[in-house]
Amino acid sequence: MLSPTNIQAIGDEIAICWSDGSENYYPMERLRAWSPSAETAGERDLLGQKYGGDERTHYPGVRATAWQIVGGYAIAFAFSDGHKTGLYGYDYLKALGIKLGQA
Repeated sequence: MLSPTNIQAIGDEIAICWSDGSENYYPMERLRAWSPSAETAGERDLLGQKYGGDERTHYPGVRATAWQIVGGYAIAFAFSDGHKTGLYGYDYLKALGIKLGQA
């Protein structure tokens, strides 16, 4: 299973080295905007109706201030705006890397 071997803040990006030898670089402001938390992404009921969520796509100046591995499947980031409820699954982070044009 893919897992991070090293996580570092470099400038305004989070760099993650993965167990398969690949690396991804995530702009902190975008990482905050892509939080998979209900607070940011909203929640859907059984009929698909979306409730809540933050429609913003930019968080100017927001930085990741801390992170921790959760179980063997996700990273929880804390951000300078106080947000800290998103669990970024490893597969989700790799998909974001592809979205950013990184293999």
